[in-house]
Amino acid sequence: MEVLAARVLLHPLDMARSIAFYRDVLGLAVAREFPGGTVFFLGGGHLELSGAADEPAGPAVALWLQVRDLAAAHAELAEHVVREPRQEPWGLHEMWVADPDGTRIVLVEVPADHPIRRDQRTL
Repeated sequence: MEVLAARVLLHPLDMARSIAFYRDVLGLAVAREFPGGTVFFLGGGHLELSGAADEPAGPAVALWLQVRDLAAAHAELAEHVVREPRQEPWGLHEMWVADPDGTRIVLVEVPADHPIRRDQRTL
């Protein structure tokens, strides 16, 4: 199998409320809109809000977003924070926020000395 592209799909309870959150609160740019949905740029991928859900996705679903400055993100999103920033045992700095349906969004800052920043091909 050859994967050519990928995106995360979320089916919100209230489309307008979710679009406003991802566009206005998180500041994601709209990649395209279509009847019944909106696709946002999400770093190297996309987030599509489409369809409708009868209930929230629940704790089994989370988005992982790497940010350049977690302290700045914390200041911007303070009213949406569900877990304060902290350094995890694996070395990443993480903070959790939630979208209007309660979907967890893990915001991550990768420290300069973290192994993720090393080119594994040269080791």
